[in-house]
Amino acid sequence: MIAATNRPDVLDPALLRPGRFDRQVVVPLPDIRGREQILNVHMRKVPIGPDVRADVIARGTPGFSGADLANLVNEAALFAARRNARLVDMVDFERAKDKIIMGAERRSIIMPEDERRNTAYHESGHALVARLLPKTDPVHKVTIIPRGRALGVTMQLPEGDRYSMDRERMLNTIAVLFGGRIAEEVFMGQMTTGASNDFERATGIARDMVTRYGMSDLLGPMVYADNEGEVFLGRSVTKTTNMSEETMRKVDQEIRRIIDEQYAVARKLIEDNRELIEAMAKALLEWETIDADQIEDIVNGRPPRPPKESGSSSGGGSNPPVAPSSGAVNPASGSAESAA
Repeated sequence: MIAATNRPDVLDPALLRPGRFDRQVVVPLPDIRGREQILNVHMRKVPIGPDVRADVIARGTPGFSGADLANLVNEAALFAARRNARLVDMVDFERAKDKIIMGAERRSIIMPEDERRNTAYHESGHALVARLLPKTDPVHKVTIIPRGRALGVTMQLPEGDRYSMDRERMLNTIAVLFGGRIAEEVFMGQMTTGASNDFERATGIARDMVTRYGMSDLLGPMVYADNEGEVFLGRSVTKTTNMSEETMRKVDQEIRRIIDEQYAVARKLIEDNRELIEAMAKALLEWETIDADQIEDIVNGRPPRPPKESGSSSGGGSNPPVAPSSGAVNPASGSAESAA
């Protein structure tokens, strides 16, 4: 008998007893070499331009499955067809990757100017904190073009495949998530609902650090809560806890301490680099999308280079709409794509 499942934890033990499923084969997501080989297989079906490199695309798609990579090639071919090109070029793959990771552009939305400014400062806050902290994934692209359900997105891509997260990296991730709200407060003098998802993710990371990963010096290496069950095969959504009220109070205090400390770290970085945030927000308001090279120019005190004519950082609207999230696919679990 042969079977497949993506939920082995809910299989009935009777199915797994000796004589039935004696051999279990785990099929993980492909690594960088596997992604390159999968891309080469799917690229045979479309006419590829001379500038397309499967190894470069593989480095920029961590966490993609084989089906995701097949979809990437199909989306790239569609983008090439929309601009009446005979070959699928690297720019088409870049746009397809943006769509899959960040969501489809919604250029039909007409945002008021004050909301555009707020979104530009929000995303600039995320990008600057991510650029200045030591253990964060490199910022790949920042946009204030609405994508999916987000009004703006800060996209980070890891430099390689990652299989675990250390304590400092998780703390830095929390600080990056707070960068958007802090920039709103400092530069716009207001708070908006755009940071709700950032807060939810930051609180979840802090809670897991304390209750699951033993990363609290006060509470030590111990698990304080079971995982939430799902409504599947009779399971309920209740979360069982094995803590006294005093311990629960300590857990809440530790979560609050981690949140407050990283909020302060992000705020200091933003207040100490106000001119960089201003320059980044100005570039976003002018071009709508900036890439890693332009961010590097701004951080080093240089005027940002204009967007490439046919490159991936299509600003303003001079290029065809790029029609991903942690999105539809989350290419890098732990990367911070932030909804404004």
